[in-house]
Amino acid sequence: MKILYAIQGTGNGHLTRAKEIIPILKEKGEVDILISGNECDITIEYPIMYKLYGLNYTFGKKGGIDFWQTLKKFRLLRFFREIKNLPIKNYDLVINDFEPVSAWAAKLKNVNCISLSHQNAVLDSASPKKGKYNFEKLILKYYAPAKIKFGFHFVSYNSSIFTPIIRKKIRHSNVTNKGHYTVYLPSYDHDKILEILSGVPLVKWHIFSKQTKQLIFKKNVVIYPINEFDFIKSITTCEGVLCGAGFETPSEALFLKKKLMVIPMKNQYEQQCNAAALEKMGIPVIKTLEKKRLKKIAKWIHSDPSYNVNYPDITEDILESILLPYFNEKLLPTIQ
Repeated sequence: MKILYAIQGTGNGHLTRAKEIIPILKEKGEVDILISGNECDITIEYPIMYKLYGLNYTFGKKGGIDFWQTLKKFRLLRFFREIKNLPIKNYDLVINDFEPVSAWAAKLKNVNCISLSHQNAVLDSASPKKGKYNFEKLILKYYAPAKIKFGFHFVSYNSSIFTPIIRKKIRHSNVTNKGHYTVYLPSYDHDKILEILSGVPLVKWHIFSKQTKQLIFKKNVVIYPINEFDFIKSITTCEGVLCGAGFETPSEALFLKKKLMVIPMKNQYEQQCNAAALEKMGIPVIKTLEKKRLKKIAKWIHSDPSYNVNYPDITEDILESILLPYFNEKLLPTIQ
């Protein structure tokens, strides 16, 4: 069976998950990889058949998406050309992680497509919701359409939602506590983060920033460029994690049983819903990173984590269950 595995390249979480999925997929069939988007900071060690522009958004520096820069990078005609030119008919099945070019190409050309993403779980009626943001709901719904959908979330709210895929480098790490706090807030400028967190002087902070290529040392703060080695070393040896309300980093912090606090991106429906789900689990959430939040941050630092999650390694089981109907593709009609 020939499989196209299509990955969203805006942000790091999709590629982090892909590193665990790709080797299993390669045991099941012939796999080509497609990535669209250009806001990720990590790479994968597998050949990429298609590197497309897709639909991108740009992180801002004040806690949200930079809508002006996002609009400037918008290339609708190019997006349509990429859909038209993608040889989607060469594949028996598309497995799609919130990637729009292959999803629309599969829909328009009637090719089997399974959507496997966190966004599916966020949209599922069983998962916690917060905020109205009807426009962003529509974007999530139609950004990468598919008839068959499975999702990942912090909790398995129903049979089509799985618990997070935890990368093996985290799952099999030597977990310790060296007392520092790991910070990953990509929608904030690291100078802003430094200004606020230096107000907690007795804590050592490791800040991971998209805006630097070298280490920066400032009193009780170390600012790292984003890279997998340093991030894993920091998060597996930290006392706590302060991060956005994305999916992968909070999932890894929960798995590692680290103290966790999240700051959802402004006007970002997915992260607002993630924050609602985490809040139900007892995770503290603050709206913005400002000096007036320092009391809450200090209270969190002096607290103990009170949650316990079970995230078993079931990636292969998930893929086998969703691929089983397609192993004998000659006997199956194309999904309408």
